[in-house]
Amino acid sequence: MIPNLSDYSLFVEPTKPTEAPRAPGINYQLSTELFSNYASKYRFVFLPENQQMKFMPQQVFQLPVGSVLVKSFALPFDTQSTGENNEKLIETRLMIHREAGWTALTYQWQQDNAELIIAGADVTHTLNNQGESMTFDYHIPSKVECKICHQINENDISRINPIGLKAHLLNLDIPRENANPVNQLNLWSNLAILADLPDLDTVDKSFSLINEAADLTNRAKGYLDINCAHCHNEQGFASISGLRLSYHIDHTSFKYGVCKQPPGWDGGPNGLAYDIVPGNAEQSILHYRQVLSAPKDKMPPIGREIVHSEGTELVKRWIDNMSANIGTCQ
Repeated sequence: MIPNLSDYSLFVEPTKPTEAPRAPGINYQLSTELFSNYASKYRFVFLPENQQMKFMPQQVFQLPVGSVLVKSFALPFDTQSTGENNEKLIETRLMIHREAGWTALTYQWQQDNAELIIAGADVTHTLNNQGESMTFDYHIPSKVECKICHQINENDISRINPIGLKAHLLNLDIPRENANPVNQLNLWSNLAILADLPDLDTVDKSFSLINEAADLTNRAKGYLDINCAHCHNEQGFASISGLRLSYHIDHTSFKYGVCKQPPGWDGGPNGLAYDIVPGNAEQSILHYRQVLSAPKDKMPPIGREIVHSEGTELVKRWIDNMSANIGTCQ
């Protein structure tokens, strides 16, 4: 394994994994993101020469062997401000597609160098969120913990897979230097790094949780997909729960959690019984576990040390607005 991130020569400036990737690297964005303690994330994809990603309408895009996904995490000092002067670079994660499958590597930043870590690490950080000062230990996952979120089980074989490269999360307009914004999927198709892109009118599109002009259900399902569905699917780490939170699952169904009792959880301090109680977020486990902090109760179980107030409010509002006619939990 390569000990220093700089040895990969992925960026023009090795100390800045947030900009200027070397060719053929290209940055990408998601319409809504996995919450990681308000960290800013900088994403890049590197494909082998003359190779393409394959469009998938509902699943993660297929990437050729030799592809590298790069994601750097920087914690803000104030969540209302942006820019490198307001951030502390914490870690850079690589996912490398080898002949044997995907492998995940994590590099921790210390001053101007990022070194490979296997066992994980904790970094104490203080940030201001809308006037509230929060001090917590940001947890950099170990190699084993990476597998929890990225795990897929197929035919009794466990492997890891990317999470965010899905059509509905990538179907958005992105800024281009000295040019008007362009649709990200169209751009990739025009650059010949994405194959089989259909007419964009047929491609699903989820919206940011802060986009108040967008449909509430669309935003909530996009948020739950990126934050929960990598575990809560038939092949994921939480498959035994029976809860399926992928974007394309019918949100009025039992398997999406409507009037569904979860196995293996005691209901927490308030003894709640159902994942989703339509019209009543306070009685819904799905919302309740978002605001709990005890290791045995919180969701997601790893990846957050503080509560995502904007995300929990979105899910609460969505459940409260669900019609009670969808289901009566008894």
